[in-house]
Amino acid sequence: MSGSSEAPDGPAVPPIKRRSFLASAALAAGAPATAGTAVAAERAAETAAAPQPVRRPQEAVGRGSVARLLAVPERGRGVGWLKEALQIAVELELSTIPPYLCGWWSITDRRSEAARLIRRIVGDEMYHLGVVCNLLVAVGGRPRIRDAAPVYPGPLPGGVHPGLNVYLSGLTKSLVRDVMMAIEAPEGPLARSAGQPPSVGAFYGDLLKTFRATKPELSRRGQLSERIGSDVLKPVGSLDAVEHSIEIIKEQGEGTAGSPADTLRDDHPAHYYAFGEIYHGRRLRETDDGWRFAGAPVPFPDARPMARVPHGGWPHPSARARRLLDHFDVAYSAVLSTLDRAWDEGSHHTLQLAVHAMRGLESPAVELMEIDLPDRPGVYGPQFRRR
Repeated sequence: MSGSSEAPDGPAVPPIKRRSFLASAALAAGAPATAGTAVAAERAAETAAAPQPVRRPQEAVGRGSVARLLAVPERGRGVGWLKEALQIAVELELSTIPPYLCGWWSITDRRSEAARLIRRIVGDEMYHLGVVCNLLVAVGGRPRIRDAAPVYPGPLPGGVHPGLNVYLSGLTKSLVRDVMMAIEAPEGPLARSAGQPPSVGAFYGDLLKTFRATKPELSRRGQLSERIGSDVLKPVGSLDAVEHSIEIIKEQGEGTAGSPADTLRDDHPAHYYAFGEIYHGRRLRETDDGWRFAGAPVPFPDARPMARVPHGGWPHPSARARRLLDHFDVAYSAVLSTLDRAWDEGSHHTLQLAVHAMRGLESPAVELMEIDLPDRPGVYGPQFRRR
């Protein structure tokens, strides 16, 4: 994990290590790409050459829209704004977990470097979900996790990265590039235009800014604590703790405002760069001309060929596949409901039950990935459909 997640409540918050990173400025000025911009430039070139998805403007302007929230003047933001924004954050963090889990579960050798990297990131995202749920409770709200469950394939919640199609499949280079890296893509604020849709990093940046300006009363009552992976979820009771928690989410994800080397007191790169190591097949390292994926090999792992889950789910599955799909979806729905109940009740024990039940989803998922599809190459996989 990218650093200890114990969020202190006093002013003595351990500083987050950062290096000055001006790559986005160099990119905007047309200078040679250094640090992380080689990845961004390559991604932009590949995207320009590929067929572009149809953008749906309504995704960015409807209810629960990040763009609409960010358009509210700072003086017009209050606790109600924070509650709505934090519920969108719940939806965003939850939406990343199923595609990352499918990629991880499909890897046949769990000891591989790629499997280790993705497993760490899944743990981070589960921790992030817990953080934003605690923050929502702290300002007097209640997370609606079951209601937030997305349908795949589909866009990210809140109109973030419009045009991005998040789908479920086994691990492929396309999944890593087009879903995993696209979700975590750095904000690059100096290279963004005024009309460009908001990134996840911009959203969290404004969320933190509003916490600082509003200075809401923060209640510990109903917040939860739990070890999630190697991170520790703790109640948040001060603005310093809020800042620490949101900065960890930003730094672990896209590494916004820092270099690829930012480590949050350990040696893990931000998610975007970790996925980049899997995609490029090399560790990220600093060279004489900047950061490059030119380090030790990261072999792309063998993976079960789970096909993309189509719109509407798998059509006409066999009896065995249908039984496993139903079993998985019922279990997944129970996890979501148990998470809701945990924060409704302020129950640490119920949260532990949900975390344990989440681990139990792996067995039916992998069993599905052993069943061939009847009408196309590939195998089944979980649909993550709420029941």
